[in-house]
Amino acid sequence: MCHASLCIGFDKGGATMNKMKALVCRECGKEYPTKAIHVCEMCFGPLEVKYNYDEIRKTISRKKIEDGPRSMWRYLDLLPVEGTNFVGPHAGFTPLVRAKNLGAYLGLDELYIKNDTVNHPTLSFKDRVVAVALTRARELGFETVACASTGNLANSVAAHAASANLHCYVFIPGDLEAAKVLGNLIYKPHVVEIEGNYDDVNRLCSEIAGEHGWAFVNINIRPYYAEGSKTLAFETVEQLGWRTPDQVVIPMASGSLLTKIWKGLHEMQALGLIDTVHTKINGAQAEGCSPISTAFKAGRDFFKPVKPQTIAKSLAIGNPADGYYALKATAESHGSMDMVTDEEVVEGIQLLAQTEGIFAETAGGVTIGVLKKLVKQGVIKKDEVTVAYVTGNGLKTQEAVIDSVGRPVRIQPSLVDFEKTFKMGKNGGGDA
Repeated sequence: MCHASLCIGFDKGGATMNKMKALVCRECGKEYPTKAIHVCEMCFGPLEVKYNYDEIRKTISRKKIEDGPRSMWRYLDLLPVEGTNFVGPHAGFTPLVRAKNLGAYLGLDELYIKNDTVNHPTLSFKDRVVAVALTRARELGFETVACASTGNLANSVAAHAASANLHCYVFIPGDLEAAKVLGNLIYKPHVVEIEGNYDDVNRLCSEIAGEHGWAFVNINIRPYYAEGSKTLAFETVEQLGWRTPDQVVIPMASGSLLTKIWKGLHEMQALGLIDTVHTKINGAQAEGCSPISTAFKAGRDFFKPVKPQTIAKSLAIGNPADGYYALKATAESHGSMDMVTDEEVVEGIQLLAQTEGIFAETAGGVTIGVLKKLVKQGVIKKDEVTVAYVTGNGLKTQEAVIDSVGRPVRIQPSLVDFEKTFKMGKNGGGDA
């Protein structure tokens, strides 16, 4: 039985229509039933959900969305589940923060941070995709769920599986940050550390998925899982007053998040929720694992796999499954891509924390570091409405900044010592 706090459902409309037409190959267009499959048997291309937009258009509206639950499930009409008994009903609808201080520092008049550091329940955007994936997996009759993960995904799968009373296996690289390992173990799934990087983990999981009847959220359930990322686009548009931003900066690991934000914007246009999409899509990676950004800067429409070497472990996918599609989306939007060093990642984390009070993990440092670069290059202009996606909480990657933030000032329990240390005068003020 599901725990009531995470597995309740909503009775407000949208789940009875036949909204999913099929799974369709992104390469050859061959269609498949909406089951637990992810690869085309004809050309081995990836599958994604094909929706019945004509039916959705009859019921969806801004008002219906605004009257919905204060979670990502207010966009139920555009998510690939059949019922309303959701796993993770409180995920999403995170703050869109007007970043006045950071904007002033960078020279931007209208900068926003989409803040998924406070997402529920595991403090990263992965709570969105996992909520969709596990809801769909349960609808398809699975009792065991699993994933290959660089950390945040494993945390979210473990938490949601616990709440839904599902058996759970999470597979992670052996060098993961301690907080993310703890963030798995606390929910008591089967945690399997692999001696290798994420790409090694993913290869093993693909073999296991083929042998066992489990729902791997980012393998055989991937077409549904990936759709959860669209809710970041939906929320951004709604929170901006039903307008699209001029520029967005999105961190890239597999590239899926970027492609789904692009897809989500165009779905809203196709359904009449917004008039036009004029958003430029910008991708951000760390130099130590930047196959997509490197290809973009070289003018290629394909990428070369790399071996990750970066502190941004949540983005450390050397052979990104959606890299080609991320390059395509960025080109279609006339956007850009760039990468930052590990030192710039740390600087980005500190800059966001010190200007806006948001403590992001290393992926957030990548986003802010690349945002800073794109402004300096003139790619993002002063008067453009710009949204930077910050996808995970800094408490998960404390090791990255612990040597850069200094130590507390230590004094005796004495007013004299305090005033002497901070050079306090009679009228207050002072500094250490």
